Order: sequence, then structure tokens, then C-alpha cells
Amino acid sequence: MSDYEHKHVTVVKKLLNSEGLSVNLAGLSLRNPTMLASGILGYSADALRSIVDGGAGAVVTKSVGLKPRAGYPNPTVVQTSCGLINAVGLPNPGINEFVKEISEAKKVLKVPLIVSVYGFSAEEYAIVSRKAVESGADALELNVSCPHVKETGSEIGQKPAILAELIRKVKATVEKPVFVKLSPNVTDIAELAEVAIRSGADGIIAINTVRAMAIDIETAKPILSNKRGGLSGPAIKPVALRCVYDIYERINAPLIGCGGIMNWRDAVEFMLAGATAVQIGTAIAIKGLHIFRSVVRGIAAYLKKKGFKEVSEIVGLAHRS
Repeated sequence: MSDYEHKHVTVVKKLLNSEGLSVNLAGLSLRNPTMLASGILGYSADALRSIVDGGAGAVVTKSVGLKPRAGYPNPTVVQTSCGLINAVGLPNPGINEFVKEISEAKKVLKVPLIVSVYGFSAEEYAIVSRKAVESGADALELNVSCPHVKETGSEIGQKPAILAELIRKVKATVEKPVFVKLSPNVTDIAELAEVAIRSGADGIIAINTVRAMAIDIETAKPILSNKRGGLSGPAIKPVALRCVYDIYERINAPLIGCGGIMNWRDAVEFMLAGATAVQIGTAIAIKGLHIFRSVVRGIAAYLKKKGFKEVSEIVGLAHRS
């Protein structure tokens, strides 16, 4: 490594660990407010380590359930002019196998490890959550918002009574922070956020993907094998931003913004709307792992330009203007 490269790496490391960029999420300490979104390169310890090396302040695994699941047959992803539509079908090896990756990741990662879990009942969520925590998870993300798998995901997250029961059961099972990832495919996402917090959730993640589909005009058939999927990427950013803004006005708990964040300006918008941290997913496929460092540098420059010393000073600022 040349002297120039060494100096550049040193500067970047100092930036990524700058005290002014650190945030606290229900007891989790993040060196900067960027997180890997669930479902993107979250399958193995090695993949998660590459995300951390890219500059992320925390990582979230791929959603894991009680039993192994193959997911849907191809095609499962289609690119559009405004993002990606996916209907992967929650493929995972099951928690009994995945605990090996959690344990290995915990050994090598120096940032919070959050495990995303799903289930087909409150009992399943609780069992998977307990096993994830026992194997080293620093926190849990409850996936109650997957738009393309029946009897789980959004079918649970859009029903207040079921959502409340699920959260209470998980919180009674584990002592780690529990975050709930909500769906935009509902009438009032802020109301569901209130239910989640009243039921014991430590924070909210908004949003998951928006229901969508694509059709091949030559075959006159839906492109995805599941026909319908979830849209992610730039197209959903305005929707996600509105959801974060609405939720911030209704709850007093950490809020994590997710949906279409492609650069530091997008991240700052979410913070101004009320997000303490942001999750990045689709942008990785489009821009690469350096997206985390790029966003962090941009946030740092914005804070300095505006005369702020900490990220917390801009969280929710749009509500005070």
C-alpha cells in the first residue's frame, strides 16, 4: 500500500468512527448511522464482514425462519427503470442451521449484528428470536412486512391485534432490542407503529418494499414466477420518506428509515424527517459497497456545513421548521 493509499484509508477510518456521527438505537451503539438492509448480502458471515469493511455502522441479516425454505423458482428479480422488483420468497436455511453464521459473524464483526426473523405464528417468531439471540444477535428485526409470502410478513403486520401479540411474545422471550419493520402497503402505517411501540417494540423500521409487478409484452405474462413482488429503489423513496415523517409525529422511539436511499442527500432527508439511522439495500447492487462510505462522508460534510456537531441535532428537524 502506497503512502497516499495508507493516508486515505486512515482518514476514512477516522471519519467512519467520528464521535459526531455515532448514534444510539435503543442501547445499540453505531459508529455511524448507516445500516445494511435485510435481504442484501446478509446470507453469511463473510458477506456481512464485507459490508462492514465497506463502512456500514450495523448490519441486518437476511430474514430467517423456523424451518428451511427454498423460496420461489426463477425469475425472482426484475429490473425496472426506477428500481428492482423482487419476489425471492424468503429463502433461508432455517434458524437451526443459520445460528452457525450468526455465531461466526459475531466473532468477526465490530458493529451491531441484527438478525431479521419471520414466522407463520407468534410462537415461531419467538422461537427463532430466542435462538438468534442465544447464538449472538445484538438485536432483532421482526419482518412483518414481506409483501409476497402468504400467511406471514405483511399479512401479520397489517393486523394490529396479531402484531401486538407477536411483539409481546418475542419481548417476553428475549432481552435484546426488538425493532419492527413495517409495510407501506397499509392504510395507516403510523397507527401500526403506535401499536408496535405500545406492545413493547424498541424501535420502528420504515419501510419494506411496495407491492408491484412487471409484465412481458411478448409473452403477455407476468415476469416474476410469483407474479407479484416488492418494488425497492429510488421509486419508493418519496413513499418511505412520507411514512417516516408520519410515524415520527406519533411515536417516541428510535426510527430507522429505509427505501430508495441512493446517496447522502437521501439519507439526510430521512434524518430530517425523523430517522435516527438509515438502511441501504438496492443501492448496493447499483453502486457497490462503497455506498456506505460515500453516504457517511456526505452526512459528515453536511453537518459541518450547517454547523451541527452531532447527527442527533438534525433528526426530525423538518418538523420544527
